[in-house]
Amino acid sequence: MSAEDFSVLVGSIAARLEGVPLDDNMAEFLNREYPADGADFKRLSELCAEGEREGWLMEREAGGIKFGRAIKPGGPAGGFSVDVVRMKDVKGPHHVHTNGEIGAVMPLEGQPKFDAFEPGWYVYPPGSDHHPTVTGGDAYVLYLLPDGAIEFTGK
Repeated sequence: MSAEDFSVLVGSIAARLEGVPLDDNMAEFLNREYPADGADFKRLSELCAEGEREGWLMEREAGGIKFGRAIKPGGPAGGFSVDVVRMKDVKGPHHVHTNGEIGAVMPLEGQPKFDAFEPGWYVYPPGSDHHPTVTGGDAYVLYLLPDGAIEFTGK
């Protein structure tokens, strides 16, 4: 049932974000409503760990990063796709967030930061780009992409 629980929890969070601008206000809302030390955030991390163990999350691996798309747009998360990665002191492939990115950083070991973000929620606006990087430890990073839009650049 954990895959279904994952879809229900992520879907309930995503439903509150539909049509809301991807900006600092959204990040503040998420960190207030679903704080890193709160029950929903902790459950999300537990479900990611269960999904990894059971093989329904992060079923692929490349360059030291475990990854996978858990939910496609139009599914339980509405207009968002949902991906989960596991990264430990690694720099990922450069990409552009065509429509933005909403993410949750869930620590596993050490004191990981995702880019400059502490554990909790972050939001990148439409058109932003980066090399996703985890430093200082091991973390799950769950991210929602409006319409599933992401463009890997090869940079």
